[in-house]
Amino acid sequence: MKFGGSSVADADRMREAAALAAQSPRAPLVVLSATGGTTDALFEAGRRAERGDLPAALELHRSLMARHLGIARDLFPDGLPASLDQALAELGGELDLRLRGVAMLGELSPRSMDAIASIGERLSTRILAAHLGAAWVDARTVLRTDDGFGSARPRQEEIPALAGRHLAPLLGAGRTVVTQGYIGATAGGVTTTLGRGGSDFSAALFGAALGASDIQIWTDVEGVLTCDPRVVPGARPIAQLSFKEASELAAFGAKVLHPATIQPAMAAGIPVTVRSTRRPRGHFTTITAEARTHRSVTALAQRGPVTVLTINTGAGLDQDGFQAKAGLFQVFSRHHISIDLIATTGGSVSLTVDGAAPLEGLLRDLAGFGNVGVARGRAIVAVVGERLKRTPGISGHCFGALEAINVELISMGANETNLSFVVRQEDAGAALRALHAALFPNPPAKSAPRTKPAARLALAPMASGSWVRAASSS
Repeated sequence: MKFGGSSVADADRMREAAALAAQSPRAPLVVLSATGGTTDALFEAGRRAERGDLPAALELHRSLMARHLGIARDLFPDGLPASLDQALAELGGELDLRLRGVAMLGELSPRSMDAIASIGERLSTRILAAHLGAAWVDARTVLRTDDGFGSARPRQEEIPALAGRHLAPLLGAGRTVVTQGYIGATAGGVTTTLGRGGSDFSAALFGAALGASDIQIWTDVEGVLTCDPRVVPGARPIAQLSFKEASELAAFGAKVLHPATIQPAMAAGIPVTVRSTRRPRGHFTTITAEARTHRSVTALAQRGPVTVLTINTGAGLDQDGFQAKAGLFQVFSRHHISIDLIATTGGSVSLTVDGAAPLEGLLRDLAGFGNVGVARGRAIVAVVGERLKRTPGISGHCFGALEAINVELISMGANETNLSFVVRQEDAGAALRALHAALFPNPPAKSAPRTKPAARLALAPMASGSWVRAASSS
C-alpha cells in the first residue's frame, strides 16, 4: 500500500492511511511519500543554503520540523513515545548539519541534495509507523541503486535478496511494516533518490521483489477517468486499464501513474490499483499487463502547448529522399529534442515537439534541408484504446465529432493504441468535449420505444463502456 504526499499531509490524513492499513485483510507493506509540500521545501532549503542564505534555509528547516512535530503531537495527545521523539530530533539535527555544510562549501552537489531530500520520507514514515505500532524499515537497506544521484537507477537484480532479508521476515510475522518510497542507497550505503514519482516506483519494486498479490496506490483521486474532469465534467471512472493504455495516456498528459514506475509490477504480473484515501469504497482503477476488456476506446488525453514543424525537403521517395529524412531526424537527436508525432509524404515531413523546446539552433540546422514552417501554440488531443485499429467506424466517429474544429495533423500510432489530432491549443478543450460526447455517450433510456426501421452497421455503447459492432436504427 503506497500513500502519496496528499494522503499523509496532516494528522487527519495520516489517521485515514493508518485505518486503511489496519483494515487490510493481511498485514501490508506500507510505502510512504513525504508529507505534501515537504520535498519542495527541502529542495528550496538546499538552494538557499547554497546561495549563502543560511538563515533562510534554517527558517525553512524550523518550519518543516515544527509541522512534523505538530502532526506527531496531534496523533499522540498524551505525549510522544520516546523512540519517536528521539527519531524526530535526530532527523532535525541531520538536516541542520547538512544545510550548514552546504552553506559552508557554497555547493549543493546532487549527492548532498539526495541526502537532504531523503529526510522528508524518513520523517513521515517515523510518525506513521509509531502511530500504527508498526515495524519501521529503512528503505536504503533494501532499494539498491547505482550512483546516479537525483534519478538513480535501481539494481533490480539485487533487490529481491535484500527484501527477503530485511522485509519478508517482518511481514511474515503478520505485522504491518512501514518504509519509504523515493529513496534508496548505493552498495556503499550512500543515499540516493529515484526522481519525482519515485515512490510509485519504489512500491512496484518492493511488490515485485516480495511477490505481492497486488499493489495499491492510494492518492486523492478515485482512479483514472475517461478524461480530465476539469475539461469534461462528465468524465467517467475507468475500472480497468492495460499497461499499454496507461503508457499512452501518461505520455499524452493524463494524470496516470507513469508507466516506468509500475514496469516492475507489470513484469511480475502483479496488478496495480489506483485508489482514493478519501473514498476508499468508491471507484478505483486496476492496471494489468494485458487488456481484460473488449472496448475500443478507453480514454482521452491532451498535451500542450506543442509546436508543429513542417520541413519541405523537395526530395521524393527515392534513395536520396530517404537519406535526407534520415539526416533530418539526426538533427533533432543532436539537439536533444524529442519528437512526439510524425506525418510524412514524399517531399515533406510534419512533426511536433514540446512547446518549450529551444528551437533557434534546431531551425538553423533544419534550414539546410529545405523550407521550414513553424506553428506554435498547438495541442495534441489523443484517443487511446487497445483496439482502435481493429474497430471499424472509430475514425469516422472521431472525424464527425471534430467537424467544426480545424485539425492540422492526424497520426495513428505505431501501435494500435493511439489516434492523435493536432489542433490549436485554444480548441483543445472543445475537441475533448466533442470527442467525449461522441465516444462515451450517455446510455439510452431503457424505456425508449423500439421501432423497426432499416438497420445499419454502427458502433453501439455497451453498459460496461465497451464498444461493439451492432445493428442500430438509421
